[in-house]
Amino acid sequence: QVQLVESGGGLVQAGGSLRLSCAASGIYFSDLATAWFRQAPGKEREFVAAITWSGDSTTYADAVKGRFIISRDNAKKTGYLQMNSLKPEDSAVYYCAASNSGGRYSVPRAEVLYDFWGQGTQVTVSS
Repeated sequence: QVQLVESGGGLVQAGGSLRLSCAASGIYFSDLATAWFRQAPGKEREFVAAITWSGDSTTYADAVKGRFIISRDNAKKTGYLQMNSLKPEDSAVYYCAASNSGGRYSVPRAEVLYDFWGQGTQVTVSS
């Protein structure tokens, strides 16, 4: 049974930091690209960041570039999203996803290309 389980969400003040984790089981995590998406109330789910299976390449949405860092530990089957300088507009449910698409240096950003999804973790940034 494939599972992606997010953790690390919570309430933080603007300017603060959070680190999200995504623990995988039931899949060959090291073969899959991973990404984070988020969905705020009343809005569509949007891409945040992604990393290739090898960890050699990353890509970010413009809104988080320079503030968020995506990483992974294949030995632990865990992905991470370090979120710094958080803003109230970063408040959303954050989802971890994994994809069979992409290569060593390219990683998909489109939601439709992601095969496995977690349940999400809430991040709330107060002003």
